[in-house]
Amino acid sequence: MNTAPIMTLSVSFIAGVALGGFYFTALWKTVRRLPTCEHPVRLMLISFVMRAAVLAGGLYLIMNGHWERLAAAVAGLMVMRIILTRFWGPQKTAPAVQQTTI
Repeated sequence: MNTAPIMTLSVSFIAGVALGGFYFTALWKTVRRLPTCEHPVRLMLISFVMRAAVLAGGLYLIMNGHWERLAAAVAGLMVMRIILTRFWGPQKTAPAVQQTTI
């Protein structure tokens, strides 16, 4: 059994997770800075261009002409998105128990 494709796809997936970590952490930090920023539009535009450039460049390097590697990297990116969304999402609290009288 040839394990080279499995290892290559695993490395591509892990690289996608790392790219997702960078992209969504930078986005989170940008959004947190917006209320105190003097020029929020400039901050959003510069942040988007930088994040998109790193993401596109990283995916291009990972892909190296193979769509399977790109698919594995995008899957890793989406896994990191789900993880960080749950980590940084709204805090869930248990609903208050309502007392009813009969």
